[in-house]
This record gives sequence, structure tokens and C-alpha cells, in this order.
Amino acid sequence: MRFGPVPVAEAAGQVLAHSEALPSGRLRKGTVLSPDNLAALSAAGLTEVVVARLEPGDVAEDAAAARLARAMLPEPDASGLRIGKAATGRVNLHATRIGLVEVDAARIDAINAVHPMITVATVRPWQSLPERGMAATIKIISYAVPGAALEAACAAAPGALTLRPVTRKSAQLIETVIGEGPAQKGRRAVAGRLQRMGVPMLPGAVVPHDIAPLAAAIAESTAEVILILTGSATSDLHDTAPEALRAAGGEVTHFGMPVDPGNLLFFGKLGERPVIGLPGCARSPALNGADWVLERMLCGIEVSAREISAMGVGGLLKEPPSRPRPRDA
Repeated sequence: MRFGPVPVAEAAGQVLAHSEALPSGRLRKGTVLSPDNLAALSAAGLTEVVVARLEPGDVAEDAAAARLARAMLPEPDASGLRIGKAATGRVNLHATRIGLVEVDAARIDAINAVHPMITVATVRPWQSLPERGMAATIKIISYAVPGAALEAACAAAPGALTLRPVTRKSAQLIETVIGEGPAQKGRRAVAGRLQRMGVPMLPGAVVPHDIAPLAAAIAESTAEVILILTGSATSDLHDTAPEALRAAGGEVTHFGMPVDPGNLLFFGKLGERPVIGLPGCARSPALNGADWVLERMLCGIEVSAREISAMGVGGLLKEPPSRPRPRDA
């Protein structure tokens, strides 16, 4: 593509690079100049305009963005994402249902490395999205790109982005209390998290903070995902809640995570059903490490200890104002 000023009389079929104010209205940049456009420019007293002139083999911005979008999502329905209409060199990709965005970072990096005018920006990996939430934007920065570069970008694109839908159909919160104290005030925050993911919350259970009653409540739960919020924070792999899960016939997979707030989380299984021991910060609606684990498990995504350990980069989250012991005293 060649970019620069040309006489108005020679600009037919070229792409207007800068918007021009005319008595009849604004002629917007990106317009492919027609004879009528040239007549209007001349009548306004303009003798030259800045244009982008496509070379043989160049692909115009809208066509290039649309082609790259189709390469990224060869089967949009299966991917859970919708391809938007191309305009000004941009195509947006939106979720067709609630879920998490699985990003193949190596493929996105490969697309963006082909040519500086070909760009793809996505939400962070495993970002939760509502229905119609934006997952990515494809932007051709210039008015056209070389066809060979576009082909290379398209070759790297398949499988770069997928929406993993929610697969779990129900969840239950089991709370423990110390002595005769009231149930902890985390139900509303947990219910809000489940509601955002479109998962019904079954009636909860409140039991004393002891292994036996908590184990009984876990064993009796019919929910597809079991959440535990204890009156006293889980401080060890063999504390009350992990031991109760074992006593109920389940197993503990991992305790602790390098995300703050959210350190004191554990998770495991009861049969094939995930069980999450929530940290105390889950009583707040603010983002914490439990959100990252809960959302994945609601979408049927296995979470390993290795994946938990990798969450430390970017795991320093916002300091909640209610935190009793600030990190920086």
C-alpha cells in the first residue's frame, strides 16, 4: 500500500486517508473515492487529498479483518463465539453464551508477529464472559495489508480462541459456625458469583465447625459443585474442612494458592463432583483467587496443582478495604 497526497483528479478508486469537511457533510476517512466524491472535493476548493493506494495483492482492511476472523473461528457455533460485522478494519468476537475464554497465547502471538498492521487483542486467558461479552477484537491498523502477510496470519489462527461453556447445573454452599454464632455472611457474595455464571444455587446448609457434622453435610449434598465456607479459616491441609471432606469419602487435591486475597483455598473431589473450600475473602464480592478456581470448575475444566502455582504471576489482586491485616502496615 502506498500512502500520500495525490491530485483530486487522480484519486478515483483510492481510499481517503483523512476525513474532509464539505458543505454537504463530512467525507469520512476510509471512503473509496467515487467520481461523485471527487466532484464534491473539487467543488469545496480542494486540489489534492491524502489517500491510501492499494498495490497488487493488497487486501482492504475490512476484507482482511473478516478473513482473519473466519480463520480464527472456522466453526463459530462450535467455538461459542460470534463474528461481528467488519467496519473500519475491525471485527469483534462476542460470546454466544456464558463461559470462560480459552486462549492459545502462542497462536495469538504468532498472528501478531506476522505484520505490524495485523493485530488481535483478547481478554486474559480464562476470563469469564456473559452472553454477548466481547472476547477479542481483530484490527487491521492500516487501510490494507499485503495478501501474503494476511495468509500467514490466517495460517496461524485456527484454534486460537474458544469459549468453554458452563457445564455444571447446580452448586451448594455449606457454612460452618463456631459455637452458637450466626452463619457467616458469605451467602450473598457466593450467590452472586453463581448467578453471573448462570448456575442455580441449591438451599444451603449451616453446621457446627466440627469434622463430623460437616462431613455429613458434604456427603448428603446433591449439588454438582460443593462449596464450603468455614467459620474459622482453613489453616492446614488437615484442618477441619479438608478432614471433613476425607471423612465424607472424598479426596483433597490441593491446599493453598499464590493469589492474594485467596491464599487459604483448598479443593478436591467427592466422586466426580468438585469440592472447593473457600477462603474467607469469598465473603466479599470483590475478585479473589476462589473466583478463578470456581469459574473453571463450573465449566468442567480440571485445575491441577501446577496450574494453581502458575497463578502467582498476576495474582496480587486489589487490597480489600475490609482486610484486617493490611500487607503494608
